[in-house]
Amino acid sequence: MKFEMNLKIEKPRYFTVSDITYAQVDAWFGHTTRDLKLDLIYPKLKNKKYPCIVWFCGGGWIRLDKSAHFAYLAKLALEGFAVASVEYRTSNEGAYPMPLEDVKAAIRYIKAHADRYNIDENKIGESAGGYLAAMCALDNDKALDVGNYLDCSSEVQACCAFYPPTDVSTFPYESPLTSAASMESLMLGMNVALNKEKAMKCCPVSYVTPSAPPFMIFHGTDDSTVPFSQSAELHDLLEKNGCDVTLVAINGAEHADIFFAQEKLWDMVAKFFKDKLYQ
Repeated sequence: MKFEMNLKIEKPRYFTVSDITYAQVDAWFGHTTRDLKLDLIYPKLKNKKYPCIVWFCGGGWIRLDKSAHFAYLAKLALEGFAVASVEYRTSNEGAYPMPLEDVKAAIRYIKAHADRYNIDENKIGESAGGYLAAMCALDNDKALDVGNYLDCSSEVQACCAFYPPTDVSTFPYESPLTSAASMESLMLGMNVALNKEKAMKCCPVSYVTPSAPPFMIFHGTDDSTVPFSQSAELHDLLEKNGCDVTLVAINGAEHADIFFAQEKLWDMVAKFFKDKLYQ
């Protein structure tokens, strides 16, 4: 069989770049340095720029793998986005605000190199790594911008958070002893049960203002790691401030379980970013 085709160019070509160094940070007790990396999928079509979604892998701030969700990130990319998956320092390397400084540095790097990767630097969204995504979207304190590319803003235009811890003062700890060993205490570098006022200064609910970017929050109703009430509290505060916010309660879902791998959910994520970043 032999036949001819006439094709109309309607879709871009996609490229994947792994292990881009976006920052160098102190390591091994300040005696050495190490690179922080990101992976990037970006579309390329002549004379066109694309919004970028920045993904932060979760893992209790103890461990992460920036490649773990690449199949889902590729789906978002094919919907018309550049997508970056970002490594950040975990709690065994240093306490807050180090991880937040890292993700903000990644956003600045992406904006500084927007032309190289056909990215629209004015249309940056972020997703997952719920706490870091929410904090990055809400806390625009310039003191958190450290390192390179400080002429670029780390602010984002939309945030999609999966089951985010938002208020450590309401976590159900059995005692101050168990609180000391919690992932929240390890990340913040303090026993949150004994330092609630100080810990609240590191919580998303403390930074809600009417100028917050649009939010979409996904949370399982049966989450035993991060109570569903954490997302409900953030939603209610955003709504009270007149912000654009949607909370999707996944009935029967535990923390980060297979419900969050379903196509219908990822279609909602893609639609959210299309609605907010393609305006």
